[in-house]
Amino acid sequence: MRVLVTGHHGYIGSVLVPMLQAAGHEVVGLDAYYFEGCTLGEEPPEVPALRLDVRDVTPEHLEGFDAVIHLAALSNDPLGDLRPECTYQVNYEATAHLARCAKQAGVPRFLYSSSCSLYGASDDGFLTEEAPFRPVTPYGHSKILAEQALARLADETFSPTYLRNATAYGASPRLRGDLVVNNLVGYAVTTGEVLIKSDGTPWRPLVHVEDIARAFLAVLHAPRERVHNEAFNVGRTEENYQIREVAEIVQQAVPGSRVRFAEGAGPDKRNYRVDCSKIQRVLPEYRPQWTVAEGVAQLRDAYQANRLTLEVFTSARFLRIKRVLELQRAGLLDADLRWRVKSPEVKEVKP
Repeated sequence: MRVLVTGHHGYIGSVLVPMLQAAGHEVVGLDAYYFEGCTLGEEPPEVPALRLDVRDVTPEHLEGFDAVIHLAALSNDPLGDLRPECTYQVNYEATAHLARCAKQAGVPRFLYSSSCSLYGASDDGFLTEEAPFRPVTPYGHSKILAEQALARLADETFSPTYLRNATAYGASPRLRGDLVVNNLVGYAVTTGEVLIKSDGTPWRPLVHVEDIARAFLAVLHAPRERVHNEAFNVGRTEENYQIREVAEIVQQAVPGSRVRFAEGAGPDKRNYRVDCSKIQRVLPEYRPQWTVAEGVAQLRDAYQANRLTLEVFTSARFLRIKRVLELQRAGLLDADLRWRVKSPEVKEVKP
């Protein structure tokens, strides 16, 4: 297939694109390139790409594609809270706009990177895809609105699928240090302390970034009737953990480290466990390969191999909110997160 991947330059995209290529697909990227240079290890190979804000897509940009995989978003709660109206513009309105353009251009398949964060605050046991939405942040709410907008477009010509990813972790060329497992390992490696920033009790479903990529491949390859207008929790049911359990896994993996609670650490309203049996049942070819313990070891080794320091790990290179604020202070991004000038260090690659 010829596949457009929005956000191809990000944390998930830089892992997914090589998998798509290895499976024989022709990949074109589309990205705003906020995080150019924010790399752990070597830069991933370039692919043909459009340097474009997803808000500015037109149907002409999407002609000739067999599928759109839509990853691009303001990707976490701190960034989502920075300016909530911008979060809704990018994560909801731009998603609906992109889908309308795709449908107009005749793109038959649309794979949307949603999130289990739309379940928000729940103590109702394991949540299936039919569970009520209880978002506690603009980020989580924006994902609900985007799914609903896509569902309104679904018909015999346009087939959306919603992949509700569990909380991601794992090594990626475009590492994010603001994800809980990545963060706990980073502090353990650079300081010797596994720093918990909540009271440790919240539950999270966790999934390795490579297993998220595998889910997109499984949906892309699936017969349309299996995935049309369907939502899937992405991960494994047995990979739900309390944060303190993750901290203990990290402590065991990083010799000499110890668990410490951050000053003022308290309850986190985000608390949910997720049932991932539907994706395994409907798409048996989806075979996630990672556990948290294995991912922690991978991260430890990657951080050590790159001689990561606390200063670098907690810098704008790996923390999305810091990077965006840095670009704004430099006068490169405006309040709506649009480029004031084209970032000079990124060349535009034409598809």
